[in-house]
Amino acid sequence: MHVSVVLFTADLRLHDHPPLRAALASADAVVPLFVRDRGVEAAGFAAPNRRAFLDDCLADLDAGLRKRGGRLVVRSGDLVEEVCRVATETGADSVHMAADGSAFATRRERRLRTALERSGRWLVVHDAVTVVVPPGLVTPAASDHYAVFTPYHRQWARVPLRQVYGAPRTVPVPEEARGEPLPAHRGTDGTSPGLPPGGETRARAALTAYGRHGLDSYDTTHDDLSADATSRLSAHLHFGTLSPVEVVHRARRHGGPGAEAFVRQLAWRDFHRQVLAARPAAAHADYRTRHDRWRTEDTASGDIDAWREGRTGYPVVDAAMRQLRHEGWMHNRARLLTASFLTKSLYVDWRIGAAHFLHWLVDGDLANNQLNWQWMAGTGNDTRPNRVLNPVTQARKYDPRGAYVRRWVPELAELEAPLVHVPWRLPEADRAGLGYPAPVVDLADGLGRFRRARGTRP
Repeated sequence: MHVSVVLFTADLRLHDHPPLRAALASADAVVPLFVRDRGVEAAGFAAPNRRAFLDDCLADLDAGLRKRGGRLVVRSGDLVEEVCRVATETGADSVHMAADGSAFATRRERRLRTALERSGRWLVVHDAVTVVVPPGLVTPAASDHYAVFTPYHRQWARVPLRQVYGAPRTVPVPEEARGEPLPAHRGTDGTSPGLPPGGETRARAALTAYGRHGLDSYDTTHDDLSADATSRLSAHLHFGTLSPVEVVHRARRHGGPGAEAFVRQLAWRDFHRQVLAARPAAAHADYRTRHDRWRTEDTASGDIDAWREGRTGYPVVDAAMRQLRHEGWMHNRARLLTASFLTKSLYVDWRIGAAHFLHWLVDGDLANNQLNWQWMAGTGNDTRPNRVLNPVTQARKYDPRGAYVRRWVPELAELEAPLVHVPWRLPEADRAGLGYPAPVVDLADGLGRFRRARGTRP
């Protein structure tokens, strides 16, 4: 009997899964395998919120496989060792998996290929499983990647998409395949109380619902903090419970300005992937250095703690930081605001903010997170590296009635707009009675410090 292993990584679904489809077409039985890789833990990628969401995804994937006569095999340990062990135990001669352009995944894939070849087996890696357009598929004439989004998007939009595959009807799994029990329940230690559930079943339902009730207005409402009108599909894309290729196909069939703007955001996701694939050091080093002498934990611990805890005295910043802790998610506009505030108004190293986001975000994707932080810090791909987002004017524009602030900063719930965005305008006694802190920095002072550090003029 011909057996293949299908190694699931960030593609925890049955619909539109090229590695699973290819393995089923070429083998009599497959081993759907997920390895809890201790290397992921050692690299610091397995934060509590993502572990809990992952547990949901694995349980849902296993349930889907069982409906098709199969089951998910889960192992723990070194990924390369466990894949090779499963292949030996089941007599599998090939392993199918999705490509991943990160430096960590590339090293792991190289190790796996070498180990499998030593035992006479081969590794088949499939593109366009976790992305729409794989890194390196479109490149400018004089470089290995696009450094500016607009020309990248122009080429990205012209790439013909592969077809979308349905879920298999049956998945035969050999009896010899043995794994660990799935977690009996989602972990709670250190997780956000409002963390959403994961899994392909919920992902597909959410995608359908957004197509019916949110996609048409995405272009006009996606920045509206109080409307909360974004798709909230980012965690499902991160864990691969949704196929990004399928999402683009469905959005394009839907059509309209909202769908077009939505698809553009998926292009940003691929843009960051191709940058990081070409420049892996950008995960921790400036993509374009501005020779900053950032404030750090040693020199700005009080300001950093206030930012992390949502106690900066700037309501929209504090609302966003509290949302992050409670939900493991943050509105896209709020991510820009909080990043600008930390790096530009407080002049704190972007890596400190990026690490905090990666700890809490259930959609904590290394490429998107690090390069979006660099974008706002002015060390990345932004063509206007010295732009500063004023939290007061941004709040008035994107939360004009103050509903977002009132939801997440209950101390200010009784204040009317626009005072809800500037509570320090109240007499000190009244403000103290709210239990809300004074601003940690005067915006003009913060802007001046940043301009002096960067050597820019007003």
